[in-house]
Amino acid sequence: MVRGALGKVYKDGEDIIQQGKTGDSMYVVQGGRVEVVQKSEDGVEQHLAFLEAGDFFGEMAVFEKEVRSATVRAAGKARVLKIDKKALLTRIREDPLLAVNLLKTMSHRIRYLNAEISRHKETHL
Repeated sequence: MVRGALGKVYKDGEDIIQQGKTGDSMYVVQGGRVEVVQKSEDGVEQHLAFLEAGDFFGEMAVFEKEVRSATVRAAGKARVLKIDKKALLTRIREDPLLAVNLLKTMSHRIRYLNAEISRHKETHL
């Protein structure tokens, strides 16, 4: 790890968060790329997305007391910054625009998932 650098470096294939585990932190990709995957009830793993520098994940755990809905792992070497709930809320108080940007990204993800569900329903009619 680079001296003075924030975040943690994960090796290719190393899990950052695991589906089904509880969490109270979100993460920001600082460098490299991570993969978001979800395991179905029958154990089949499905790729959901790749996230790159500037993208964030795990935010639902900060706002809800639910288990992680997906596993996120490094896709190659990746540097990721962990942000706990207290630090995030402090940062939002300092810069309310951060909350707006989080909501925009979350809204975009919901809109994308809604479109995917509609496409899935259309192909299975």
